[in-house]
Amino acid sequence: MLVQKLSWITLLLFLYQHGAEAKKPVVGKKNPLISTVVQKQKKAVVCEGESAHLNCDLGFIKVIKANYGRTDCKTCASGKPANRISNKHCSTEASLSIMSARCDGTKSCTVPAVNSVFSDPCVGTYKYLDVSYDCIPAKRSVTCESRQGVIKCGKGVIRVHHANYGRRDLVTCPHKLTTTPHCYSPQTSSLRSRCDGKKSCQLSASNSVFSDPCVGVNKYLEVIYRCKK
Repeated sequence: MLVQKLSWITLLLFLYQHGAEAKKPVVGKKNPLISTVVQKQKKAVVCEGESAHLNCDLGFIKVIKANYGRTDCKTCASGKPANRISNKHCSTEASLSIMSARCDGTKSCTVPAVNSVFSDPCVGTYKYLDVSYDCIPAKRSVTCESRQGVIKCGKGVIRVHHANYGRRDLVTCPHKLTTTPHCYSPQTSSLRSRCDGKKSCQLSASNSVFSDPCVGVNKYLEVIYRCKK
């Protein structure tokens, strides 16, 4: 009788241990009950003379990498003579800052891949524009020239993503002096030092604060920011 009881106890312990092992997550394997959403980085590649179109259905554009030049012999090579695509060490150092000034914090932007925008880093080489960007969740604040504004967070504190004093479209802050959508004066560093870490921050869209990046053009201060916990 004692032997039979011991056998039952041994069996119960065996079943308990194996049941516990089954509940443990397997190291190195994904748990099918846990899903992780990873947002893929977007990419735009266009040949010289064409235009790159960046777009975010959700969130705002944040340019991660950009180069106007040539780093291989295959991209945009169709129909081109070998001497125009052989240079694989052609880059424009200012590509990222140019793309950021034109596109960061917008829902969509269009940038021509031409020398007049990026300059010519390698004369005689047929180039292309290669851009990688993310779509980030954020808020947008616009203060028209000569006006006062404020950005604030109900929860968390301000973290400025991008700021520009100038004009990047013809629709925002309509005015008779709205003559160009190409007035770029990035103020991200300035606004970060002024506003980051605060619950609210006063803004003044004025030439006396930011200087005048395009005389004779009506401007606005555009700030893209998040509320960080």
